[in-house]
Amino acid sequence: ISTFQSLSSGRVCFNQVSSNGAAASGQVARTAAAPPDQQQQQQQQQQGNAWQVIKGVLFRILIIWAISSWFRRGPSTPDPSAPAGAPRLPSRNLFPKDTLMDLYVYISENEVFSDFNNTESLFWFQRDLIYGDWTTGEAGDGCYEHYLELDTPEGTQRNGSLYIHVYFTKSGFHPDPKRKGQYRRLATVHASRMLNKFKRRKFLKTKNLLTGATEADPEMIKRAESHGPVEIISHWHPNLTINMVDDHTAWVKGSVPPPLDQHVKFDAVSGDYYPIVYFNDYWNLQKDYYPINETLKKLPLRLTYCPLSLWRWQLYAAQSARSPWNFLGEDAYEQSDEDQDSVKVALLETNPYLLGLTIVVSIVHSIFEFLAFKNDIQFWNSRQSLEGLSVRSIIFGVFQSLVVLLYILDNETNFVVQVSVFIGLLIDFWKITKVMDVRMDWENRIAGVIPRLIFKDKSTYVESSTKIYDDMAFKYLSWILYPLFGCYAVYSLIYVEHKGWYSWVLSMLYGFLLTFGFITMTPQLFINYKMKSVAHLPWRMLTYKALNTFIDDLFAFVIRMPMMYRIGCLRDDVVFFIYLYQRWIYRVDPNRVNEFGTSGLHHSEENLAQVAAEDTTPAAITDKPEGEKKND
Repeated sequence: ISTFQSLSSGRVCFNQVSSNGAAASGQVARTAAAPPDQQQQQQQQQQGNAWQVIKGVLFRILIIWAISSWFRRGPSTPDPSAPAGAPRLPSRNLFPKDTLMDLYVYISENEVFSDFNNTESLFWFQRDLIYGDWTTGEAGDGCYEHYLELDTPEGTQRNGSLYIHVYFTKSGFHPDPKRKGQYRRLATVHASRMLNKFKRRKFLKTKNLLTGATEADPEMIKRAESHGPVEIISHWHPNLTINMVDDHTAWVKGSVPPPLDQHVKFDAVSGDYYPIVYFNDYWNLQKDYYPINETLKKLPLRLTYCPLSLWRWQLYAAQSARSPWNFLGEDAYEQSDEDQDSVKVALLETNPYLLGLTIVVSIVHSIFEFLAFKNDIQFWNSRQSLEGLSVRSIIFGVFQSLVVLLYILDNETNFVVQVSVFIGLLIDFWKITKVMDVRMDWENRIAGVIPRLIFKDKSTYVESSTKIYDDMAFKYLSWILYPLFGCYAVYSLIYVEHKGWYSWVLSMLYGFLLTFGFITMTPQLFINYKMKSVAHLPWRMLTYKALNTFIDDLFAFVIRMPMMYRIGCLRDDVVFFIYLYQRWIYRVDPNRVNEFGTSGLHHSEENLAQVAAEDTTPAAITDKPEGEKKND
C-alpha cells in the first residue's frame, strides 16, 4: 500500500500549488474562490488522471514491490536495555479495555509544550471517555467532535508553525507533571504534531517570446523576484481526526514489524506499551489546503475523536510510511500527494460497483501491458529478417522518446516518471541495434578522440522491397506532417507562453507528437498494402496493446476525461482496425516470410529432405554384406 502511495504519480505535474480553500462538506474554511475555468480545469484533470494513476500503479507495483521490500528489510531495532541473550517477554497495553480516561488538547506555537496553566492554550477538554468503546458519542459510533475558530498567531502568519498537543489521562489524573498527586507517568499518553503544512509553490517565469508579454499575476511576479522561483508557504486544513487504536496485542519490544514500530511506544521501566494515538489526515485532500498569510485572521479547526481498529490503523500506517523513498526528495512526496488525491476522489465519488470493476479491469490492463512489453522484446530479440517492417518508424520512435525525456526534464517532473521514460528510451535504442548494423569506427574519430558510430541498414532490409516502400511511405507522410508541424510551431510561438527558446522547441515538439504522433503508425500500413501481407507483424504484442486501448476507451467514456484523451484512444483504435482489416484481406500464403524469417515453403523443403534421408537409409543397409548387417 505504501508503494501505491509512493508511485501513484504517473503523469507530468508541474502546476503551481492551488491557493483556493474550498473545503469538503461539513468543513468551514475562509478562502478566496478560484476562477470558474480554473476550478473546472482542476476537476477535469483530477478525474482524467484517476484512471491513469490506477493503471500506472498496478503496472509498476510488480517491480517496485521487490525494491520496496528490499528497502524495508532488516532487523528490528534491538532493545539496548536488555542484556545480550536475554529472552524478550511480551508486553501489555498500559490502558486496559474499558479504561475511563480524559482528553486534553492544547494548541501552541511551541513544539515542546509545558504551559498547562494557560487556559487560552486549552482547545478541547473531554471527560469520561471509554477506551475501546464503539457505542457512545453523538452518532453512537464512539466518536466525539469539537469545532472552534482560532485567532491566527502572528508567528504563524509569518510562515511559522502551529502545533497540537494531545494528552489522554486515566480518569482523575492531569497531564501537568508539576501537579504532585495528580500526575502519573504510566497514566498519561502524549502525542503531538504540526497542524499547518508547508508546501512549495513554484513560479514558472514564462512569457510570449515575440512580444515579451505575460498573463501572470503582477503580484506573483514581484513575489518571485523577492523570494525566488520556489517559495515555501504555510498551508492550513480545517479538519483533523484523532484516533486511538483499540489494540491489546502482546507486542515484544524490538520485534514490532515496520512500519508499525514507529508508532508503538514502550515504557522504559515497566516494558509495557502506551496506547497508540494516531493523527489521521488521510482524507484531507490537497486541494482543500489554503495558504496562511497576514490577511487570514481566523483558523477554523474541527477535531474529531474516534476509536480505530488495528487492521484499519495498519492500512493508514502503511500509507503514510515513506522511509524507503527518502532518496526521492520532498518534490516527489508533494507530487505523489497531489496524484493521490485523484485516487481518493475516485474512491469517494465513484459508484462501488464501477469502482470494483475498475480495479478488476486495471489488473487485467496491467497484465496485458506487461505481456505486450514481454512479447515486444521477444519479437525483436528473435527477429532474423526485416522484410516487411518499417525501420524508419523504429528510428522515429527513438526521436519521440528522446523528446519526451527532455520535455519532462525541462519541466522538473518527479523522479519516478523520469526513470520510467529513460528506461523506455534505452529499450528504443536497443531496438536500433536489431534493425541496423551498428559498429564503432576507430580510425575516423571525431576531433581525433571520440570514435564514430556507423549505422548501416541490414541486408534483409535493403535487398527486399521493404526499404523502397518505407521510403515511399515517409515521403508521402512528409507532405502531411511538415505543413502541420509548421502550423503548430507558429501557433505555439504566437499564443503560448514559454520560459525560453529551448523550452519552446521542446514543448512544441512534445505537443506536436502528442497530437499527431499516431500518423507515424501509417507507414507500416502502407508497407502491408504494397506487400499484400501482414505475416511479418508482431501480432501478439499488437493484440495486447489493442486490448489495453479498448480498456482505455471504455473508461475514457465512462469517467469524465479531457476530450483530447478520448480522441487519442479512438484514433489508435482506428489504426488497429485497419491492421485487422489487412489481416483479413491478406490471406495466409505459405510463400510469405513470417516474423522469424522463415516461410511455409522452407518447412516443406526441410520435411521433404528429411523424408528423403529416411528413405535412403534402409537402402544403404540393404547393400551391406550379411555379416555387417548382423553387426549393425
